[in-house]
Amino acid sequence: MSFTVGGCKLTDSMSIQRESETQPNVSAQHGEEEYLLSPLDLLRVVWKRLWVVLLVAVLLSGVVVGISLTQTPTYVASIKIFVGQKGGLSETSNAYNLQLLTLTMVELLNSRPVAEAAVEQQDLQTSPDELLDNLSVAALPDTQVIQVDYSDSDQQRARRTVNAVGEAFSYQIAKRSPDSNGITATVWVKATTPDAPVSPNPIRNGLLAAVAGVVLGLGLAFLLEYLDDSWDSAEEAELVSRVPTFGVIPQFEVPKSVMKGKF
Repeated sequence: MSFTVGGCKLTDSMSIQRESETQPNVSAQHGEEEYLLSPLDLLRVVWKRLWVVLLVAVLLSGVVVGISLTQTPTYVASIKIFVGQKGGLSETSNAYNLQLLTLTMVELLNSRPVAEAAVEQQDLQTSPDELLDNLSVAALPDTQVIQVDYSDSDQQRARRTVNAVGEAFSYQIAKRSPDSNGITATVWVKATTPDAPVSPNPIRNGLLAAVAGVVLGLGLAFLLEYLDDSWDSAEEAELVSRVPTFGVIPQFEVPKSVMKGKF
């Protein structure tokens, strides 16, 4: 309800109250729609919390590298076994059949009888079960070659053990295929003493930890920014409070000499 006095329009208090109850809701929705982070705002948040990102990355990388340096190094020695036939290949189909046979050889090589024979023949200071736990056998795709890897904390023992496995397996296959067309398993490439451990790798682990630390640090930086209820600019104050800003009081410091002169 409104009326005019002397050319001026006046509104009663009830109308003002009703308008005040409805208008802020519209402004709030409008403010929420406008309060979106732009790419520049994201960069500002990252720059503001850069110390958090760097701190998390450095701490996580340092912890991972420290743990890696305390771990026992693991060395891997490898051999390659060629699966063939004593009489040679007469038909192309025989090569395909030998490739299928190679897959069977993989299962036989990674078995307890071969491990027991290797331990007994070379007097290895390990048990057959432990040998099989550290043994890895795989057929190279589309070939008649089997690669055998053995992992150990001692590089000399790794080389000696995997060579013993190859010799024991080759001997057992030769004993079970005595005829002229029998299957052969020949150690084509013997193992050498590995120079460097395959694990742990402190440099690689540290780099991966640093990347993960940067990701975690960015997440923490945005979380801190979300929890921070302070206003950093006049524009942000207008968006949050939905009240226009008429002026900004700059922050300044009074020199200590001036403060001392007053007392």
